Parts: sequence; structure tokens; C-alpha cells
Amino acid sequence: MYESERSSDSAGSGYVPPQDMAAEQSVLGAMLLSKNAIDPATDLLESRDFYRPAHELIFDVITDLSGRGEPADAITVAAELTRRGEIGRIGGAAYLHDLVQGVPIAANVDYYAEIVHEKAVLRRLVEVGQQVAQLGQSGTGEIQDIVDRAQKAVLDVDGTKSGEDYNVLSDLMSSTIDELEELETRSGEVHGVMSGFPDLDRLTTGFKPGQMIVVAARPGVGKSTLGLDFVRNASIRQGLTSAIFSLEMTGSEIAMRLLSAEAKVSISHMRGGTVNKFDWDAISRTMPRVMSAPIVIDDSPNMTMPEIRSKARRIQKEHGLGLVVIDYLQLMTSGKRVENRQVEVSEFSRQMKL
Repeated sequence: MYESERSSDSAGSGYVPPQDMAAEQSVLGAMLLSKNAIDPATDLLESRDFYRPAHELIFDVITDLSGRGEPADAITVAAELTRRGEIGRIGGAAYLHDLVQGVPIAANVDYYAEIVHEKAVLRRLVEVGQQVAQLGQSGTGEIQDIVDRAQKAVLDVDGTKSGEDYNVLSDLMSSTIDELEELETRSGEVHGVMSGFPDLDRLTTGFKPGQMIVVAARPGVGKSTLGLDFVRNASIRQGLTSAIFSLEMTGSEIAMRLLSAEAKVSISHMRGGTVNKFDWDAISRTMPRVMSAPIVIDDSPNMTMPEIRSKARRIQKEHGLGLVVIDYLQLMTSGKRVENRQVEVSEFSRQMKL
């Protein structure tokens, strides 16, 4: 038997808090089935987000094993639960295999996790509403203390795992001085990802980790070409892994543009079939250099930001990742109902930092 459900739906009321067992099972099944599903799930979820206590326990064990660098599949998780004496709490080892067998597609773990998270937020809203009502009805204590406790409970509803991402200015000064001293010793030389344009690099001293750079211009003036130039310089010149997520050009078109730029052969000649002997010689000399460059291209149509984030995480984990180019934001869709297109594109920009 599984460990009993949350007590909040008991007391004979018949009320069942918001939850989705199929989504919870699919998240856990995906995590057990593929190690690539663990990071996307743990990025969004905490163990408390699961309604069934058994699922909370399984999630904790998977993340614990993964954090220790050990495999986390149905066999290893069952062994760990047995070692802890808790295998009975989930219904036995067979339930883990049922989770693996029941997951539709492991690659969709982002969507399953989002459902679980939304249900968890709704449950906490109900709980917080009851807590705030009790605080107001009791009327005991200082009014400001009651308000503070209510506000704290409400702020914790979404379960966002952002941690303390704010800093007091004084805490930042030490690292800022260290950076200034490091820049002084380099005499202004570029120490980030170089763009390939010396004047720009002198102004920026290179693109830094965590930065989001938006290239904005009217249609047809070369935004995509500039992005590919950044990729060429990062991957071919500096050996950094670059990822191109293109919703406009196909992978073969991107490859042709990269080869054209690197070989200095007109793209119109390549497309028009008018490449001469000298052009072919230049292409032949350039081909090995371009082929060996650590560039990953994804031209999947209708990509969403969660998909891009998940893929970028996998690329980072498998190859390292120095630069991400998305071409381009206006072609992306969220798959959700939004107030207007401007709000949707603004949300993409907000989610861009991986």
C-alpha cells in the first residue's frame, strides 16, 4: 500500500486539493528513465510540490543520487530506498518500474513539471487562504506582526526557487574591486567571448557569462548574419561551444552561410550554382575548419522557451556552452494565452537567462 495522501483532504469533507497524479507520475518516470530529465525537473520543482508523499520521497532520492554523481534509475532508487528502510512507503520496487513504463515521453518532462508546479501553487493558495483567515479571526498579537506573517505566507505560495538573489551594495564591493584590479593587470584586453569585431570588443571587453545581448534592427539589414559572425568567431577562432536555435533558417542554410563567410565565397554564387574553381578551392580549404568547430544547430519549428532552456542545459552538460544565439524572438510562441504579443515577447526576454 502507498503511504496515505495529504491530510488536508480528509476530515470527511470529501474535498480533494488540486493535484494531478498522472503528471506527478510522468515527472518521476521521466527522471528515472533519462538522466537528461532530472535537471529540467529539479529546476522547477521541489519535493514539497508533489501531492502524494510517496512521490515526494522518490523525488528526494532521485535528486540526492544525482547530486552525488550516481545513476538514478529504477534499480538504484529502489536500492537506496531499501537501504534507508523506506521502500515500503512507496509501495515497493515494482511501483518504480510502473512509473518508468507509464511515462509517455521523457523529453516532455518540462511540461509535466509545469503541471505539477501549478497544482502545488493552487494547493498552497488554499492553505495560505485558510491560514490568513485564521490569523484575522484570532486577532491576537500586534497587527503589524499579523500582517507580516500573512505577507510571508503569501510570498511563499509560488515556491520559486530563486534563493536570495539580491545583494546589499557593500557585499558586492569586494568582488567589484577584484574585477577592477584584474582588468588593470590586463590593460583593457578582451577577456570575455570575442565578437570578432575589434572596435566592439574594445568597448565591451568581450561578452560575459550570463549576459543577454539583443541585436535589434529593421528587417533585412543583417541581424542573422551578425549573429552567425559571433558564432563563427566564438567557435572557430576561440574553440567555444556555440548553440544556434533558429526558427527562421534551416540547419543546411545556416551551414551554407557559415561556410560562405569563412571561405569568403559569395552566398549568391553558392545558391545560384555559379561557384568557380577558385571558389571550390577556398571551400575545400575551409571545410575541415568549419566541420571541426563546436557548433550545435537546432532548427526545430515552433520552439518554446522551456524547450530552448532544456536543450541548452543538455548541451551545457554534455559539451559545455560558451554562446547561445536565438534567431529570433518574434518567431517564438509560448503556447499560452497572453494579453498581447508584446507581453509574450517580453516574457521570452525575461526567461532568456539560463
